[in-house]
Amino acid sequence: MSIPAYRFPSGKELTRMPYLASPLLRINLVEERRRLRTEQSWKRGSGRSSKTLAKYPDFHMVLVLMKANTQMNKHHVDARISIHALEGRLRVRLPDQVVEIAAGELIALDYAIPHSVKALEESAFLITISWPGGSKEERHAWKRSMS
Repeated sequence: MSIPAYRFPSGKELTRMPYLASPLLRINLVEERRRLRTEQSWKRGSGRSSKTLAKYPDFHMVLVLMKANTQMNKHHVDARISIHALEGRLRVRLPDQVVEIAAGELIALDYAIPHSVKALEESAFLITISWPGGSKEERHAWKRSMS
């Protein structure tokens, strides 16, 4: 069975990795974490490995593994995000507070909030990213309208 390509509201098709934008995605997070632990990026000692699980124009899901005491440096995404701890414990540093989340906990951040993430112990977490509008052009237009 072929997977229909995602279509932007403009009618343009998403052609790169269309299976990540199927009408239905069913993901076994336990199996995906096991696979990530076999990847070279995990074994070589960088302290982090990740895999994009869903990639629609306005929504992404990324599974991340981090070894204890590794960090994602301060950054922001021009989107709303959530961080769902699946294993371990994370420290998320925001501009005005520090939040620790343990396995089973979830936080959501509003649009473009700078943050860093540190694994306090070996951890796995799911990041979801949701942009306003579908295409890059639509997102930039929305961002301009908000300023």
